[in-house]
Amino acid sequence: MEVKSRHHLRSDGVHELRERLAEALGVDVTGDAFEFVELEDGRDLVLVDGEPTVMYVDEEPFLTVRGANDFPPERRVVTVDAGAVSFVSNGADVMRPGITEADESIASDDLVVIVEETHGKALAIGRALVDGDDLLGNEGKVVASIHHVGDELYQFTP
Repeated sequence: MEVKSRHHLRSDGVHELRERLAEALGVDVTGDAFEFVELEDGRDLVLVDGEPTVMYVDEEPFLTVRGANDFPPERRVVTVDAGAVSFVSNGADVMRPGITEADESIASDDLVVIVEETHGKALAIGRALVDGDDLLGNEGKVVASIHHVGDELYQFTP
């Protein structure tokens, strides 16, 4: 992943970013340095103290997997069982039978954080295909994977 440009965010940009993440996820992303990074592949990131903490998906700021592990979200969380961990960690979409718990306030098309049930660690970021109250069940794909542990974004080092 090649960096196209990078610059430090101004204080008003940091404030807006922090507000949007707090509103969407209930997290307070803190740090001393916030740096906006534009990648050659068209993706945008925000490094917080040098770590790729925030990514932009369709111009919406959202935590990366590393960001979700550093700043665990209170909202938009989908929890999967141990049987789903290896699949989700390798980029598979999330199927209903693997979900043990889901935030009912999730709306279809929302970005979500997928965590494992034992330790609550983030495994992936995805887009909900159904509302939160319809995520649990016996069959069907309900979250499309966007970013996961081990992918090139997860391994990105500035």
